[in-house]
Amino acid sequence: MADLAVIVLNALGYILVLILVALGLVVVFGMMGVINMAHGELFMLGAYAVVAARGLGVPFWGAVVLAPLVVGAIGLLIEELLIRHIYRRPLDTILATWGLSIALKQAIVLVFGPASYSVTAPMQAALVVGDFSYPVYRLILMAITLAVIAATFWAFMRTDFGLVARAVIARPDTAAGLGIDPRRVNRASFVIGTAVAGFAGALVAPLISVDPQMGLGYLIPAFLSILVGGAGPLAGVLVGGGVIGGADNLLTIWLSPVAAQIAVFTLAILVIRMRPEGILGARDGA
Repeated sequence: MADLAVIVLNALGYILVLILVALGLVVVFGMMGVINMAHGELFMLGAYAVVAARGLGVPFWGAVVLAPLVVGAIGLLIEELLIRHIYRRPLDTILATWGLSIALKQAIVLVFGPASYSVTAPMQAALVVGDFSYPVYRLILMAITLAVIAATFWAFMRTDFGLVARAVIARPDTAAGLGIDPRRVNRASFVIGTAVAGFAGALVAPLISVDPQMGLGYLIPAFLSILVGGAGPLAGVLVGGGVIGGADNLLTIWLSPVAAQIAVFTLAILVIRMRPEGILGARDGA
């Protein structure tokens, strides 16, 4: 029973982080039609921000708070110099952001070198209940991630900004005619999406190797989560992240990593084949 609890908690932790990464992607895609191939590198920058801050003597939790601010500022610069010129041009955004991802990885190699870094968790204690033992930091990570996911949904579903953002998504021309500045809303949404990715990278930094390729391991599952759950409704990432993250994490227990990846891709293909619009996506004509 204790082993099963550890397996379930590990899967839940991975699912929550994956949903957090996918949320940043779906916000950017839904708002601007931007398929951001550099989103994994923004996740990576969050982890490297923690590495750099810790190297300067900043406490871990201070570094975690700084990371989304730094990545959000980088996102603002990226939006101003690149993204705003290619709104709602998906094919162009794929090429542009793919080039950006390469540039960001090379910049990290130039600054930090190609070697991997490790970040020490702020606490080494474990929660022990009978035969059950689980790291406290992982439990805190899950609680924080769940809170950020809930706050993001609240911001887009229950606030004036969220109402304006959804108006820009549905009818950008009409929203502009009513006095809403779509450019400003798009900029804010892109910065939020990048900051969320950076925050996810900062939280995960103590659990994985921090290296220039780390973003790819979350980018692909995040895209699959959006496709499986549905790119239209924001809640689609919850379902998609649960399906993809849960399958990926649990299958690696019984299969080799390569076989697990093949199985996850197969599952995603089957779901997309049966429901091209995603599990929560609206059917054409519905």
